Amino acid sequence: MEKVLLHCCCAPCSAPIIEWMLNNDIVPTLFYFNPNIYPAEEYLIRKEECIKYALSQGVSFVDGDYDHEYWLTKVAGLEDQPERGSRCFQCFKIRLEATALLASEMGFAKITTTLAGSRWKSFAQIVEAGNWAASRVDGIQFWEKDWKKGGLTERRKVLLQENGFYNQQYCGCEFSIRK
Repeated sequence: MEKVLLHCCCAPCSAPIIEWMLNNDIVPTLFYFNPNIYPAEEYLIRKEECIKYALSQGVSFVDGDYDHEYWLTKVAGLEDQPERGSRCFQCFKIRLEATALLASEMGFAKITTTLAGSRWKSFAQIVEAGNWAASRVDGIQFWEKDWKKGGLTERRKVLLQENGFYNQQYCGCEFSIRK
């Protein structure tokens, strides 16, 4: 069985990916690292749902630190950028670099992210950020899988209903809820 460190953003995006991996002899370990999410209550709701779903599937879960102030310093000057702009790209780099570093510490060779299944995000930016992050850590490969394809978007809808997941209507940061 192949093992992969899966950066996760929320249960609705994670569920079909976890299911697909398990059905394809891939064992994911979830890494919840999302210092971008605002407010803290939103962060906790999303995290608790990820933990609950991971446990229900027998999947390991690693909780990353929530340091929203640090994240704000890393995206300073990009606050007015549109969704799918340079702020999002910087945010992906922050989260995927942390994922690559943890993967190295834990003995994983491959990382990927549920962000690549999100309707809110640019797959090209995610791939670029993932490859950038992997290139910074020896022995780490970024798995460039578009998790919106192969029926997974439709499966996401089914799992959302079956599990009664909270379904947020914005990506997570305060700059994405302006409109």
